Parts: sequence; C-alpha cells; structure tokens
Amino acid sequence: MSAIALSCVAFLCIAGSALLALFLPGHRLSTDAKDVVKLGTGLIGTIAALVLGLLIASAKNSYDTQSTQIKQMTANIVLLDNLLVQYGRETGDLRNLIRRSVANLADRMWRENASDAAATTPFQASAAAEAFFGKLQQLSPQNDTQRSLQARAIQISTDIAQTRLLMFAETDNSLPMPFLVVLIFWLSMIFASFGLFAQPSRTIAALLVAFALSAAGAIYLVLELGQPFAGLMQISSAPLRNALVAINL
Repeated sequence: MSAIALSCVAFLCIAGSALLALFLPGHRLSTDAKDVVKLGTGLIGTIAALVLGLLIASAKNSYDTQSTQIKQMTANIVLLDNLLVQYGRETGDLRNLIRRSVANLADRMWRENASDAAATTPFQASAAAEAFFGKLQQLSPQNDTQRSLQARAIQISTDIAQTRLLMFAETDNSLPMPFLVVLIFWLSMIFASFGLFAQPSRTIAALLVAFALSAAGAIYLVLELGQPFAGLMQISSAPLRNALVAINL
C-alpha cells in the first residue's frame, strides 16, 4: 500500500477510537480507575512519542543521505566524462554509452519508462553500463597521461557502480507492517483515553479529529521519507538528468 493509503487507515483507526470513546461512560469510573487509565495512557504516550520522534529523525537522515548520494553520483559522472574528453577522440563511443547508462539508471531509480523486468532486477547493471566498463578497460593508452586518465576513469566508474548498488539497496526503506500496526494501536489507545473522559460535543469531536489527523500526518512523514524515489516527497531526478546535458558529444 502507498504511504497515503496507510496514513488514511491510521487516521480512521485513531479518529474512530477517539470518537467511539466519547460515547463510553468514562465519567462513571471511580477515581482510582481514572488514575489507572491516565497512568497507562501516559506510559503508552511516552513510548509512542519517543518512537515517532526516532522514526522521523531516522527517515529524514536516510532521505538526506540518498539525496547526497544522487548529487555525488552526478558529480562523478560529469568528472568521468571530462576525463574521457581529456583522453582523446577515441572515447566518443564511451561517452555515448555513459549517456545511455545514465538515462537508464534514472528511469530505473524513479520507475520512469522502466519495464517490469528492469524493476525486478535493480542490482543488475544495464547493458550500456556493462559495455562501457568493458570498453574502458580495453583502451590502449599511448602515453603516461592517457594511462593516468584511464586509471582514474576506472576508479570513478567503480565508485559510481558502488553508489548505484547502495542506492538500490536503500530504495525501499518502509516500516515493517507489524511495527506499523503496533504504533497505530498505541495511538488509538491514547486517543481513546482522550475521548473517554470528555463530554460529547461537536467541538470536542472536531478537535479529536484534528488531533488524529496530526498523528496520522506524522506516520505519513515516516512512510513517505522511507520511499525517496516515489510519492509526493520524492528526491528530484533533475540533478542526475542534468548530467546528460553536461555530456556534450
């Protein structure tokens, strides 16, 4: 399910429990029973607050890391192209392969123009990337400068491949479903306690719905940041695609 769909389910569960609790006879409970409910709710609320805070921080750090990796990969691609330009005119085919492999990589990362087969084998290099690395190693440098440029190009292309594999490994960083179910249950219990001791009214109901929407929004942030290449908050593909503009054949 998408982040929006899961957040809507969380909102319905949280808001529903709060509104249903409005019609329970919480005011008839004894003072000791009310204290027990408040203590239990306070404990669950503390745990839920800590977990949500840690999840949001972790998801944001992961999102920022992958955004930085995209920028680093873009810089390495442009640098690799510059090294091939310095090597000589015989690298024209290699530069064309770079353009093809970068376009294919962007399509696979952001699921744009990518076939189902490519989506199911994200760790497999594209044909253009494999052909590029093979031809790069087959270059025959004629002097020390070309030998140095070839060695640097091989190292940078290896770094790009490692970053690509790491990013594909981090692409789906969504929460495990059992963890999400428990978190929603905690929040539902907390909001049920809010409505348990309140007098039913339209104002209270509206406020509980607004609070539930805020809690569901926090869950949405965690889920959305865990999928950085899809959804409303996806990392822009513009930096990587702009590398194609820099590679002028």
